[in-house]
Amino acid sequence: MLTASRREFLLERLRTDRRIVAKDLATELDLSEDSIRRDLRQLAAEGLLIRVYGGAIPASPAVADYAVRTGIEAASKTRVAGAAVGLILPGSTVILDGGTTTLAVVHQLPRSLECTIVTHSPTIAAALLDHAAEVLLLGGRLFKHSAVTVGAEAAESANRVSADLFLLGVTGIHATAGLTTGDSDEAAMKRTLASRAAETYALGSTEKIGAASRHQVLPLGDVTGLVLDTTADAAALSELRAGGVRIIDAH
Repeated sequence: MLTASRREFLLERLRTDRRIVAKDLATELDLSEDSIRRDLRQLAAEGLLIRVYGGAIPASPAVADYAVRTGIEAASKTRVAGAAVGLILPGSTVILDGGTTTLAVVHQLPRSLECTIVTHSPTIAAALLDHAAEVLLLGGRLFKHSAVTVGAEAAESANRVSADLFLLGVTGIHATAGLTTGDSDEAAMKRTLASRAAETYALGSTEKIGAASRHQVLPLGDVTGLVLDTTADAAALSELRAGGVRIIDAH
């Protein structure tokens, strides 16, 4: 099998099985494991998959820049946002992560709801201008890819906050890889924000479920639960449920 054909085969197998085990495929194709690993390294470099110990898992399409992400699975994000809004109680202090799913949460948040919203996203803060909620915007270096602040100054500001709830946006939710995103500084800021809240729920539209990005934010066991669009891949959802994490159905 030619290299190009073999790599297309690997991608097709990843689409159907949701994972690749290098040892098993090497046996199936009568190739060395080194050949399979070389293919996986190349495909990972092209952003087509995420390498993990022993093989690979699907790469999340949600690592695209902010403008592109607004058009990815918009209806799914709206469903997730509708379920997540129910977690925000009057008088509570809520940290809203940056991203297009949390922006969808703001769009469904009742304008008259009195609460405190803490965010490191200028986009989220601007969307709350006509709401009754008090808004605390955390400063820092602007990471333009995701329209959020990151870095030491942002983390220092976050460490002075105590919240009831953190709605966490990620680019991948995977049974073994956990909650992931595409940038290490952004992942660190999300961990800091999670540490400042009594409860953390990760939000997952369909394209994120069963996929992963390069940098782990948190293991699944470190969050209170997941708000997921359960019209997503059934096998990926089954794996998440098998792990015992609480899932709020946004279907």
